[in-house]
Amino acid sequence: MISIKEFLNQLPDKVAKEAISDIRTVLHFDISGDTGGLYTLKIDQGNIEVNEGLIGDAKSTIRTSDKVFNDLVNKEINPMMALMTGKMKVSNPGEIMKYVKLLGLM
Repeated sequence: MISIKEFLNQLPDKVAKEAISDIRTVLHFDISGDTGGLYTLKIDQGNIEVNEGLIGDAKSTIRTSDKVFNDLVNKEINPMMALMTGKMKVSNPGEIMKYVKLLGLM
């Protein structure tokens, strides 16, 4: 099981800078469970920054368990299905849906 911390810290190596060169967003992750935690992902014109804690004003906040998060990462559950069944809660779903493929969640 990959932790939210491991997943987010791998993003700078997985996401091409040119794919995020015109993106500016802040996303919060509130993941419960043993491999969860509170993290902020900031994407700013080609740069990805990951911090522990919920820092700044997020355009979207994702709340779920570490089990559901792993199912998303492993493509065992569709993000829309997780939302519709209440397994994942997202403030401003439109914002995060712009980035699910980019982040490897779909």
